[in-house]
Amino acid sequence: MSMPKVILVTALLWCVFSHASASTAEDANSPDDSRPNILLIFTDDQGVGDVGCYGSEIPTPNIDSIARDGIKMTQWYSASSICTPSRFGLMTGKNPSRSADGLLGALMFMSEKDKSRGLHDDERTIAASLSDVGYDTALIGKWHLGHGDPRYLPVHHGFNHFTGHTGGCIDYFTMTYGIIPDWYQGTQHVSQVGYATELITDSAVDYLKARSAETEPFFLYLAYNAPHFGKGWSPADQETVNLMQPQAADLKRTGPITDKIRREFAAMVVSLDDGVGKVLQTLEQTGLDRDTLVIFLTDHGGDPTYGGNNDPLRGQKATLFDGGLKVPCLMRWPGKIKAGSTSDQVTSSLDLSPTLCRIAKATPPSEIQDGIDLTDHLLEGKSIASRTLFWETGRHSELGRGNWSALREGDWKYVHEPDGTEHVFDLASDPNENVELVGTKPDILERLKTTAEKLHREYHGD
Repeated sequence: MSMPKVILVTALLWCVFSHASASTAEDANSPDDSRPNILLIFTDDQGVGDVGCYGSEIPTPNIDSIARDGIKMTQWYSASSICTPSRFGLMTGKNPSRSADGLLGALMFMSEKDKSRGLHDDERTIAASLSDVGYDTALIGKWHLGHGDPRYLPVHHGFNHFTGHTGGCIDYFTMTYGIIPDWYQGTQHVSQVGYATELITDSAVDYLKARSAETEPFFLYLAYNAPHFGKGWSPADQETVNLMQPQAADLKRTGPITDKIRREFAAMVVSLDDGVGKVLQTLEQTGLDRDTLVIFLTDHGGDPTYGGNNDPLRGQKATLFDGGLKVPCLMRWPGKIKAGSTSDQVTSSLDLSPTLCRIAKATPPSEIQDGIDLTDHLLEGKSIASRTLFWETGRHSELGRGNWSALREGDWKYVHEPDGTEHVFDLASDPNENVELVGTKPDILERLKTTAEKLHREYHGD
């Protein structure tokens, strides 16, 4: 072959291989080149001061490893500062104010009224969307979107499998709410004795091992009750009582923490972290880790009464200051999300529904999605435009009457307390909400109140 022909052939081959390599690299960065397994780990009453990589004194090396291998979100907001509405927003992608039953407070297990409230049949979940496109879907752990009526069980809302409890909390050792059984396999009550955190972990490990032999992707919603207090029973008073329920062995692992309640809370956290470690180890041992998007987040801020810590943020669980709303969130997806990265963008649990549906090539559960698709931000680092987030808690439909309400618009934050007290903060210069601006920014106050009222009417269908 003459020299010019050799050069020509070499050049052609170089073009072919260069194009193939470029296509492979492009495909690898595309959100459409694969449908990963999805493991969503959701914990209960765990604030930003209760996770090691966010500055906690409680050791959480396994949870922290997700940040090391993926991305740490520093401005992630829950859909609510209360259990039930936070789960409604997570599962549906819709603001809890849109819920048919007005799920703006926690469903109470002993309330006769609340036994007929919950997630309606037409309030579709992300699990239903993923199931529609071939995902095997499982909930292991806490539901809290309806109890007392079989129609509220997770298996009727998109989940192929359910192991866990329906109420807001459970006795960690007897799997009862006080003395009332609340542990399910599918639609059946089952008697189960052990330690709730470990039982949830063991069920997740068994599920992952079984999925390793299957070809279709899975969505595992792993909703720990920990470190929320347990619901025990007082024989003397013949009533249910709130109890911190750590295992004795875990109390010995809490280091120099001397405060009794904080130490008990920490013991429940280290057990939770052990569980996350076993689940992550199972992913690795089965080879599932390479094709699994892992997400860790909490339902809302912690409750200091039972040992939670939201420092340095103001507020706590059930309030709409950032201590009740801003929560830890970590994600890892090998080869997709850059390891060791951090995002300071304003993001929300409402964003998971549109994001996961895009990644899974599924249709979101409803046309209305109050979150945004984060795929390009997570995979390519693209910025997120300034946005508005709205929250309210309570049982009344009229904004401000006995309710908390709050709005974040860009870096401005408005908070209305049930007693009528109003707050305005500039989060850009005051991220911990220490500087009151109501008296100095009347124009901002009126603008934010007007926007909050508009969103309230929209979400309630007024």
